[in-house]
Amino acid sequence: MSAVFDSLSRFYASSIGKKFLVALTGLVLIGFIFGHMIGNLLIFVGKDAINEYGHMLQTALHGGGVWIARLGLLAAVGIHIVATIQLTKANRAARKDAYGQHKAQVSSKASHTMIWSGLTILAFIVYHLLHFTVRVGNDYGTYKTTLHGETVHDVYRMVIAGFSWAPASIFYIIAMLLLSSHLSHGFSSLFQTLGVSTDKTEPLFKKLGYAFAGLILVGNCSIPIAILFFNYGR
Repeated sequence: MSAVFDSLSRFYASSIGKKFLVALTGLVLIGFIFGHMIGNLLIFVGKDAINEYGHMLQTALHGGGVWIARLGLLAAVGIHIVATIQLTKANRAARKDAYGQHKAQVSSKASHTMIWSGLTILAFIVYHLLHFTVRVGNDYGTYKTTLHGETVHDVYRMVIAGFSWAPASIFYIIAMLLLSSHLSHGFSSLFQTLGVSTDKTEPLFKKLGYAFAGLILVGNCSIPIAILFFNYGR
C-alpha cells in the first residue's frame, strides 16, 4: 500500500503527472457539464420531464448516488484547479532567460485568466449547490408535486423560482461566460495532453472547443434568460 502511495506521490510531483490529472479531471468535468446541461434543458420539454429527471437523480442508489456525484464533482474541480496553479508556478519559475520571460508573460496571462475563471466556477458550483440542493436562504420545501401517483420534489417550480431572482440569474450567466471562456481555451490542450490531438488535428480540436463552449453557453444561459426576461413558467 505504501509503495502504491509513493508511486502516486511521485507521479503527481512530476509535471507530466499534474498535466495528466488536469486533463483527466477536465475530461470528467466536460462530461458532467454536457450531461448537466441536457438534464436542465428538460425544463423546456415540460414539468413532468424535468421532475422525472430530478426524481431519478434523487433516488439513484437510494439517494446516495447524487451525493457521490456532487462530492466527485467538487473533488475533480479542486484537483483541476490546484494542479493548474502548481503547474503555472512551476512554469514561471523555470523560465529565467530573457526569451523565456517574454514567453512567460504571454502564457502566464492566459494561465492567470484560466486560474481565476476556474476559481470563479468553483465558487459558482458551491453557490449552485447551496442555492438549489441545500436550499440555504431559499424555502423550496413547499414545492411538491405528484408524479405517477407519488409525491416528489417539484424541480420545475424550484428552477423557475430560483431564476426568477435577478441576482441568481445574473451570477449564473456571468459564471457561464467564464466557463465558456475556460472551455474554449482548455478543450484542445486537454486532448493534446491525453495524446488524442496531434499537430495536424490541433486546429480541428480548437474549433471543436469553440463550438462546444458556445453550445454550453447558449444552452445553459437560455434557461435563466427565458425565466427572468420572458417570464417562462411564471
